[in-house]
Amino acid sequence: MKNIILASKSPRRKELLERLNLDFDIKVSQVDEDSFEQDIPWKFVEKLAYEKANSVSKIADNDSLVIGCDTVVVYEDKILGKPRDTGQAREYLEKLSGKKHLVYSGIAILDKNSDENYISHEVTEVYMKELNEEEITCYISTGEPLDKAGAYGIQGVGSILIEKINGDYYNVMGLPLNKLYKGLSKLGVNYFQIVK
Repeated sequence: MKNIILASKSPRRKELLERLNLDFDIKVSQVDEDSFEQDIPWKFVEKLAYEKANSVSKIADNDSLVIGCDTVVVYEDKILGKPRDTGQAREYLEKLSGKKHLVYSGIAILDKNSDENYISHEVTEVYMKELNEEEITCYISTGEPLDKAGAYGIQGVGSILIEKINGDYYNVMGLPLNKLYKGLSKLGVNYFQIVK
């Protein structure tokens, strides 16, 4: 039985793995995300997901499968990460108001024993409603935007700001579950045999 490790402190990713009834541990990677140059979005998230998983894999037991993820919001070909303060959160929300944007998540699964890995990404189109200044101010006052890429959380209060999406909802939450399943299968792990 493989020991599954999530290389993330994200409560959303933890919640999603718990929903799948997987037995897993959490070890937070020490990768400095700001040290990576922002590249083509899908390459950027795949690179960061791999680096996060790889950093944890180095200290994990040999029978471990390590899952790394990274998620960014992209608007007009520019990556919007987590806002540094409320001012930048407002700037991001004003940009996304009434517009379509893309959410990219990279996923990397590393099998420490075999040195095999699975690296992929998912992209979802998200349409935000048009926001007025009062709505933006009230949403920022909840504190939710400050630790979310693009300054909103689709699984929280921010859900009321989203009109529709095209693609994987879980990708917008930060962990594309279908890609996770495909990755486990590629590495020879039958999800239905390891589920609790």
